[in-house]
Amino acid sequence: MSTEQKLITTPLTADFLRGHLEVEETAHGLLPHRLPAWARRQIPDDRLAVAEAQPSGVRLAFRTRATSIQLDTLPTKRVYLGFPPPPDGVYDLLVDGRLTAQATVKGGNLRTITDMQTQTAEFTEGPAGTAHFTGLPAGEKAIEIWLPHAEITEVIALRTDASVEPAPDNGRRVWMHHGSSISHGSNAVFPSTIWPALAASAGGVDLINLGFGGSALVDPFTARAMRDTFADLISVKIGINVVNTDAMRLRAFAPAVHGFLDTIREGHPTTPLLVVSPVLCPTHENTPGPLMPDFESGTLRFKATGDPAETAAGRLTLTIIRDVLADIVKERAADDPNLHYLNGFDLYGESDHAEFPLPDGLHPSPEGHRRIGENFAKRVFADNGPFTTTSPA
Repeated sequence: MSTEQKLITTPLTADFLRGHLEVEETAHGLLPHRLPAWARRQIPDDRLAVAEAQPSGVRLAFRTRATSIQLDTLPTKRVYLGFPPPPDGVYDLLVDGRLTAQATVKGGNLRTITDMQTQTAEFTEGPAGTAHFTGLPAGEKAIEIWLPHAEITEVIALRTDASVEPAPDNGRRVWMHHGSSISHGSNAVFPSTIWPALAASAGGVDLINLGFGGSALVDPFTARAMRDTFADLISVKIGINVVNTDAMRLRAFAPAVHGFLDTIREGHPTTPLLVVSPVLCPTHENTPGPLMPDFESGTLRFKATGDPAETAAGRLTLTIIRDVLADIVKERAADDPNLHYLNGFDLYGESDHAEFPLPDGLHPSPEGHRRIGENFAKRVFADNGPFTTTSPA
């Protein structure tokens, strides 16, 4: 009898998934979403529709004695017309919280971006594949398989050489975080090493990552989804996408932030809520958007195309955004003692940029992700931080 025939197939259900808001049953299997269906119907463009379906922070969690695991999935991979395809997304397998094995899945659907500005794309269907993990430690253990953070992933089948059961509640606090492409994981290589995952591990919490590449735009449906989702701790990191899409002027931005926070507070009136301003990004510190791709160096970088002189008329830069967010939190905190502010420079500032510059002028390197995660854990989960274990619930 072959090894393949000895494996046990376990039907996958939503009970095996963590870090999502909803699971869609597709013709192939289960597709985790990071926004609920009612919110997805309000999404105005493909950029966010794709981003929320990419399982950043989503993982399978189960207990087993298995030493061999196979996971069938159907990935949808993204390529840009005229550029080499990126490496296949990585599946990180953690045993009792420690990264132990990694795998990739060949094939899958292909989404070819034909215009970077409009995100116009062509879709080509492809085959499902299998992530193989072998030689795992013997004995009963907790397994997490973190799905590729930048590949839409339908999970189809789980096969193991021992029985499995969904992981029980581990008693950890749940941290729900909303942010931009940096929170989503852009330029990170592995799904368990995006900065929110690293911070969650250091803080001993369970992550729900609502980092949406290009789409942290103070959307009301995102606030309502957060309002309706259980969490012990909440953070919102906003500003960079508002600037680089040139989506708002100062007059609209400040009330939008107030409304976003009001909505979250409807469902979480006393939950520790942290507002985080943008990390250092020289491209947009004093220059408004919109942001444009720049290929002059032979590699993809980004440049701001706005006129700094127009800030007097209300156009936004990161410097202005930080001042606005700090003022909003200071004003609201007088009546909301569980509302906190963190300057993005405390996560990634000038000294961090000097050590780990932004490779494309916008997103941190893998080392930058690690630095942001470390700094967040030190400042937020520390004994005197807003998410300390002694924080009021």
